[in-house]
Amino acid sequence: MPKHSKRYADLAKKVNRTTYYSVDEAVKLAKETASAKFDETLEMHLKLGANPSKGDQAVRGTVVLPHGTGKVPRVAVFADGENAQAAQEAGADRVGGEDLVQAIDEGWADFDILVAHPSMMRIVGRLGKKLGPRMPSKKSGNVTEDVGGAVAELKAGKVEYRMDRGAVVHCPLGKVSFREEQLVENFLTLLKAIVAARPASLTGKYLKSLAISTSMGPGIKVSVEDAQSKATAA
Repeated sequence: MPKHSKRYADLAKKVNRTTYYSVDEAVKLAKETASAKFDETLEMHLKLGANPSKGDQAVRGTVVLPHGTGKVPRVAVFADGENAQAAQEAGADRVGGEDLVQAIDEGWADFDILVAHPSMMRIVGRLGKKLGPRMPSKKSGNVTEDVGGAVAELKAGKVEYRMDRGAVVHCPLGKVSFREEQLVENFLTLLKAIVAARPASLTGKYLKSLAISTSMGPGIKVSVEDAQSKATAA
């Protein structure tokens, strides 16, 4: 059992571990339990009924949160010519071709997300082993003809959600300094996208359990029924 600090233990007392809170109640409580000296991130943790070992039940996608995440990502783009110009105009932090590939191959890593025009994948491919899951891909929407649009969406608050090997999705919802209504709207937008991504081959219950937590705070259980009904109506 991990040993928590006295601060964490005191915060955990505010959360009833047997209660499933409504979305609004959970967000309000999460803000109350955020006491770190930095602006903590609020995260969603969603357990799905999908089977990670079945390819046709993979749950993965992207969504633009209406109020962003509170962090503007550093975006590097593989593009040339007009596409490179479009990426720069959209706010890309670095744009390049062979020079960018070489820089990353030599250890440069001052980026959060990579975007690539399809025509550049022939030279980007050799970075596969080095980049691993950070490699641009069509599934994550980071290999696209519209690199300018992709950069603009990422800067505006586009996030990727992906089910892990335990069939759990972990995703940021914003900073605790956001207003409660902003965090609730981000929550419902993300959940609505995940609900829409339900695999066609899946039978049985899709959303099994749901919780939110801040970076340094305790987990807060959320009523799946309340959350799903509000996300559907949103």
